Amino acid sequence: MKAYNRIIFVAQTGSTREPMAAGILKDFVLDRPIEILARGLVVLFPEPMNPKAEAVLISNGISMEGYTSVQLEEEDLTEDTLVLTMEGIHRDRILETFENADPENIHILTEFVGDEVEAVNPYGGDLPAYGLCYEALRKTIGKLVAMLNEGE
Repeated sequence: MKAYNRIIFVAQTGSTREPMAAGILKDFVLDRPIEILARGLVVLFPEPMNPKAEAVLISNGISMEGYTSVQLEEEDLTEDTLVLTMEGIHRDRILETFENADPENIHILTEFVGDEVEAVNPYGGDLPAYGLCYEALRKTIGKLVAMLNEGE
């Protein structure tokens, strides 16, 4: 696998699955430094992380204190950046919206690591739904970490 210097997790608003995924990846040990970010496709104004998503991270020992959502911009899509979306619709939107979006660097997270099912959006669900999302993301990101650390 290509050596990336930055990974950006992307979905709709940048306030739930994206920061959860970023926090989870930061919790793993990587063989080399990689900048880990979360972005949204529709961020009208900076929002804090979804409280239920944040509660689940905190209960698992992960802090994203001070996090606010940030809009994905053209400048984010550099040659050494791996963009991992939560759903196919997000990947498609990036490829349609941004001129310099390289399909080689933009993938659906679960597909990229060989999982069959996309990361379910817990938004609007109860706390256990967010917990299930966390568990699924952690398992998928564990596979991503193995890929990143093998890629050396």
